[in-house]
Amino acid sequence: MTESDKQKPGFFSRLFGRGATAPQAEPPAEEDKPLPGDEKPDALPDALIEAVPLLAAELITPARTPAEEAEEEGRVEPEPAPLPAPLPEPEPAAPEPLLSVPPPAEEKKSWWRRLKEGLSRSSSAISRGLSDIVLKRKLDATTIEEIEDVLIQADLGVDVAARIAAAIGKGRFDRQISPDEVYRVLASEVEAILTPVARPLEIDRSRHPFVMLMVGVNGSGKTTTIGKLAAKFTGQGLKVTLAAGDTFRAAAIEQLKVWGERTRSPVIARAQGSDASGLAFDALKAAQDNGSDVLLIDTAGRLQNKTLLMDELAKVVRVIRKIDATAPHAVLLVLDATVGQNAISQAEIFGRIAGVTGLVMTKLDGTARGGILVALAAKFGLPVHYIGVGEGIDDLEPFSARDFSRAIAGME
Repeated sequence: MTESDKQKPGFFSRLFGRGATAPQAEPPAEEDKPLPGDEKPDALPDALIEAVPLLAAELITPARTPAEEAEEEGRVEPEPAPLPAPLPEPEPAAPEPLLSVPPPAEEKKSWWRRLKEGLSRSSSAISRGLSDIVLKRKLDATTIEEIEDVLIQADLGVDVAARIAAAIGKGRFDRQISPDEVYRVLASEVEAILTPVARPLEIDRSRHPFVMLMVGVNGSGKTTTIGKLAAKFTGQGLKVTLAAGDTFRAAAIEQLKVWGERTRSPVIARAQGSDASGLAFDALKAAQDNGSDVLLIDTAGRLQNKTLLMDELAKVVRVIRKIDATAPHAVLLVLDATVGQNAISQAEIFGRIAGVTGLVMTKLDGTARGGILVALAAKFGLPVHYIGVGEGIDDLEPFSARDFSRAIAGME
């Protein structure tokens, strides 16, 4: 290193005034030297004074963000992707029960309870009308006539209403009578009328098969009744064959097929519009061949005032008798209780054309006209085999005069 390099001051020397080439001041005179403790600090060099603001600015200037740097350099940074929405917090699970207890099964109602509830509209109409009469005054001729009118409006028929009203008034004129006493007399008289016709349907086991022809008007419930009877018979160990003789309605054919599947009974059916008498003939032959105990034949719903349709029903009976002269062994007329007094004319016409041997009364739960069954029994004396108070398979049961009379009188 040359002597000149040694003497050249560096940057920091120049910055802080070290090694400057400025001329040296004359040493002070001896008498001018400051006393100890009186020395003053050297003044800051001008270069340092100028550099302090620059250093301070560098220290306090905030750092630039990447976006600001990109903006200065002319670059465009892509927008950051939005953060995904937070997932909903799961609901706390219900605590597990210590012991899983199944809900209690609904108690099956007895037939008496279902019958009483089914006849509630009929019994309410009768009991309300009778109680309003007897609670007002003592029994007299006018009161007896009003009682008779209530019973006629309940479709018990004129003759039956007169009989019951006379029984209520017997020995009770000019005295007060309670509604409960009236209900007891009503139940007793109705039971006396119905007892002779309350006969169960008996299947003659010597017939192979026992042929049952189901007849009635449109909507009376024939097809459903056939299905319920098939279930009862198969439950008794009898083999049943079903014949879809209502060839006018495709729905009736399909409905009977469903009942056949439920009861595991063969169903003889043809296309819609087929000849009903021909189908009945084939069904009887098939039932004989497969060893059935019972053959249930459905028929199309016929209005009793349509001569041609009734003639066709008579033809079905004639064709069946070509195979078995004793058939049909039972002709059941299915009656809808909601038709009221119209059931009287149905029983008259079907009885004459098809030789009705017994009655099945359906839909007693949907009407206040349940008294029509009493009127039918009094007029025709036809056996009442079954009554229905609902759509369920157990809602069709053998007829009991005592149960029916007590239920229609509103008694427990």
